[in-house]
Amino acid sequence: MTQPQAASPAPDSDPAARAITRFPLALGPLVCDPTAIFDSEKIRSQIDDLATSKDNATLRGEVVQLLRDANKVGRALIAEQFAKSPFDARPMTRSYTFLTDGLVTSALYAANEIMHPAATPTSSERIAVISVGGYGRGEMAPASDVDLLFLTPYKITAWAESVIESMLYILWDLKLKVGHASRTIQDCLRLGREDFTIRTAMLEHRFLAGDQDLADELDQRLTRDLFQGTAHEFIEAKLSEREARHIKQGQRYMVEPNVKEGKGGLRDLQSMYWIAKYLYQVQDTAELVPLGLFEPEEFDLFAKAENFLWAARSHLHLLTKRASEVLSFDMQVEVAERMGYQDVAGRRAVEIFMQDYFRHATTVGDLTRIFLTKLEASHQKGEPLLERLFRRRPKTKPGYTVVNNRLDVVEPETFLNDKLNLLRLFEEGLRTGMLIHPDAMRLVTANLDLIDDDFRKTPEARRIFLDLLLKHGNPERALRRMNELGVLSAFLPEFAPIVAMMQFNMYHSYTVDEHTIQVIVNFAAIEREELEEELPLSSKIMRKGLNRKVLMVAMLLHDIGKGQPVDHSILGAQIARKVAPRLGLNKADSETVEWLVRYHLLMSDMAQKRDIADPRTVRDFAKAVKTVKRLDLLTVLTVCDIRGVGPNTWNNWKAALLRALYKQTREALENGMEALNRELRGTSAKKALRAALPDWPKAVLKKETARHYDPYWQGLHITGHVDFAEMLRELEQSEDPGDIVIRLFPDDDRDATRACFVMPDHPGIFARVAGALALVGANVVDARSYTTKDGYVTDAFWIQDAEGHPFEASRLPRLRQMIRRTLKGEVVARDAFKARDKIKKRERAFNVPTHITFDNDGSEIYTIIEVDTRDRPGLLYDLARTLTAANVYVANAVIATYGEQVVDTFYVKDMFGLKYYAASKQRFLENKLRTAIAEGAKRART
Repeated sequence: MTQPQAASPAPDSDPAARAITRFPLALGPLVCDPTAIFDSEKIRSQIDDLATSKDNATLRGEVVQLLRDANKVGRALIAEQFAKSPFDARPMTRSYTFLTDGLVTSALYAANEIMHPAATPTSSERIAVISVGGYGRGEMAPASDVDLLFLTPYKITAWAESVIESMLYILWDLKLKVGHASRTIQDCLRLGREDFTIRTAMLEHRFLAGDQDLADELDQRLTRDLFQGTAHEFIEAKLSEREARHIKQGQRYMVEPNVKEGKGGLRDLQSMYWIAKYLYQVQDTAELVPLGLFEPEEFDLFAKAENFLWAARSHLHLLTKRASEVLSFDMQVEVAERMGYQDVAGRRAVEIFMQDYFRHATTVGDLTRIFLTKLEASHQKGEPLLERLFRRRPKTKPGYTVVNNRLDVVEPETFLNDKLNLLRLFEEGLRTGMLIHPDAMRLVTANLDLIDDDFRKTPEARRIFLDLLLKHGNPERALRRMNELGVLSAFLPEFAPIVAMMQFNMYHSYTVDEHTIQVIVNFAAIEREELEEELPLSSKIMRKGLNRKVLMVAMLLHDIGKGQPVDHSILGAQIARKVAPRLGLNKADSETVEWLVRYHLLMSDMAQKRDIADPRTVRDFAKAVKTVKRLDLLTVLTVCDIRGVGPNTWNNWKAALLRALYKQTREALENGMEALNRELRGTSAKKALRAALPDWPKAVLKKETARHYDPYWQGLHITGHVDFAEMLRELEQSEDPGDIVIRLFPDDDRDATRACFVMPDHPGIFARVAGALALVGANVVDARSYTTKDGYVTDAFWIQDAEGHPFEASRLPRLRQMIRRTLKGEVVARDAFKARDKIKKRERAFNVPTHITFDNDGSEIYTIIEVDTRDRPGLLYDLARTLTAANVYVANAVIATYGEQVVDTFYVKDMFGLKYYAASKQRFLENKLRTAIAEGAKRART
């Protein structure tokens, strides 16, 4: 490509005037001919033509219009060329820098030469305009800030103030986001000592125009009086900033990453460059190779990661038309499309794009680790904290050595003579508690081809691998490092497809491989008895003892089938059937692993999507599990799996459901299925109610126990029975027979608020309650509706706020008032939803197909209708209203939410109290429900 040429100096014969119009140096290849982006000579000639006898305000307006048109043309051309070559990030960033240079220097030319010419400039009337930060480095995204330093030799003069002010007004009128400072050299030195952000910005200063001698003096003084001898404190400051940034932005595996500030993002790459420039005065990252900080192939990875991240960031800016740095779900889809990704074999283009993103982010993390260790070796970075605290080093086995408290290999050639050492290295790292030295990591990654089929079948290799998982108490560290270095995928080739694989939904917070590691993290924490209070059941199961090898292998493989156009549980079980024996498990253990992988979602689905108070639910689950041993294994796997989805996925509601299902299933397995008999449950529930209300007259108690049908007694806890008994008594004593009694109780054990309603029964009550709750912003997680024999309805809803927590006590009175108004018809839910039932912009990119199933076997007396679809605030109300309109009696609803996806399960009867067996009736209801979903979705998007 043609290099940008320096413009000719202005014809003015005065040396000061010539200096102040100097154009910046060439930045490198651009996306096209530089003069097509911005023709500096032509623009200045046009500015000269404008400079007649006009006043400065008029002239400035005309200059702004001239530059605005040039900016628009230049930006459109860069964007057009970038769209044609969506991965050509470097020419694109240089092109935006070149365009900005043209605008800035032209604005300076107009301000200095035309508006405020200095007839006889003194030595103090000099300005150097310098770009700093990313602009100074020559890397600009479409919406990057324009950071400028106006350098003056002494205190700013009236002339300089006028020039700077006029220039800034031009740039602001161009809608550029300008960060600026006017300083002397002494100011720069003083502020640079006090503030590392300012020091970093000046590290990347680049002279644009003005007085070259002044800029050269700044360069010399910064090097001599600020940078020299302060490398250690600068590095420590940058590393502290990096750590704080990662804590704030989240780990690199978070599914909505910050491309600039997140872990593995551009700022991490820039931090390496800043440190190298501070230490070694490099002008380009390629210079890190001859310095020995990177191997050539490592620098190649650096360049590819940098290019990819810049491309993604710039497409993000162009799409949003602003400095947006977070790859939110909606933007991920559009960026992937702009970069040319396409759907492949059951995977969406956005998932393939994000997998590439996370792979590059992982590379950035690896390179940062290598770079920092090299600095440590040269004593430029402080020794590791552990080294400071514990001077005594653990003794290593022969063949290993300790370098800067990291485990390294004494002789690489000898090490590779026994290829099993590629696994033993990680075992030694766990045994000694030391991190692995980057040189040893390089040795491993360069020789992954040694891990072949013979290697995988070696009994000793199996032994080492399983010991890494089970023996040293910290499987996470070994797995994470093996995964990042490619060892895990080499040893288990079936694992490779899920490395850095993103699941494009709001439910999973991590990539699939990171989720797998998080599941094992939870298991290890339970084993170390760190979660006794939070997970009492799992901790008790672990203390009792179970097959750790089977469970660990099942955890490692449970999601290995993801990313294919078939059910990942079925495919995963098929993979497990091959992998488990290869890892040395016997036939019985391999079959158990296969079963756990195949049914790893069964307990979660039963607990969250079915009514576990229904005896048939527990009976069916017990028949599937068959033994208490399998129940124990599946319970721990389920708990770890849910907790491994994301930091806020686990809550007391899910814990309570799983504990209840476990307890009932275990009882059925140990004492027989007759323990689940409805009549036995009803008898014991009535007995418990009489014991809880000892002061009630016997006649009143007898009436209360006689008025309810059997499902009421098995579906609610004794606390619910007591509440409804008191509420029914209150309603019967009310002067208004059509009154509504409402009670709201914080149910902290289940992370929810229990909302109880008692009122005279009439059609549509369930839908109206659902609508009232949705209007007050309540998310329903469970709902039960029971009619009494004497004409009342008792509804119990468990609700949470938008954050998934019980409503605060202070909000309950207003909540109760709004619910009452809606139930009494003062607020019409259907009308109110037109303005409130909206899907957020960032959530609109998700495609959730609707599936509706009818199950007549899962319950003894109800048909179970399961609606799996896109979640939105008014969905439950729409579905319940539709069922009511079709004369369907809704006994209870179970709601399971998975990010943007929701599964609403309704236990229903027809108007005659019968199940929906007829296919024609099922089709009729399904069509009605699909219509309601489609109409509601349309309303939510408008």
